Amino acid sequence: MPHRLDRTRTSICDTAARLIAEEGVSDYSQAKRKALRQLGLPDNTPMPSNAEVESALREWQSVFQDEEQIERVRHLRQKAAELMSILQDFRPYLTGSVLEGTAGRYAEIDLQLFADSAKEVEIFLLNRNIPYSHATPRNDRAEAVLVVETDDATTNLVIYPPLDERITPKGRDGRPRERARLPAVQLLLNANSA
Repeated sequence: MPHRLDRTRTSICDTAARLIAEEGVSDYSQAKRKALRQLGLPDNTPMPSNAEVESALREWQSVFQDEEQIERVRHLRQKAAELMSILQDFRPYLTGSVLEGTAGRYAEIDLQLFADSAKEVEIFLLNRNIPYSHATPRNDRAEAVLVVETDDATTNLVIYPPLDERITPKGRDGRPRERARLPAVQLLLNANSA
């Protein structure tokens, strides 16, 4: 029985990883639920952790999208660094799949900004002729999400109150979520170009 459970977990991980990499499903929980349906498994099937899915995703990308995926991550990190340098007044941090190195074909850049109000960021963008739209925040702490789209990248500017910068963000699985300031992103870019 344990061997069958391990195979089921592996199947869910592999299918979820493929959905994330090929179809652009960005939420691990959604990818796991969709994987269950595709595999014809009951809803009460024990699910793998997000860390297991992330490991399967990294493996999948290295086998099926190696050069494309590496180039995509580098490109998105470069775009993030450019926008972070413009947004220095709001203490930007890069988070998510672009920082983690798991960004795929449909990945978006996630930047955390810290401002007294979202309006302050909106005025800043308007004054620099940077078009944006609004999106629904994914958590209660975020004041707003402004989406900046260019021909080759979409960036979510997730705006938090200034005091939230001191709080270590956690992912959906409870693990601390990594984030990086501009110098750390530039180091990643320099390391990849060497």
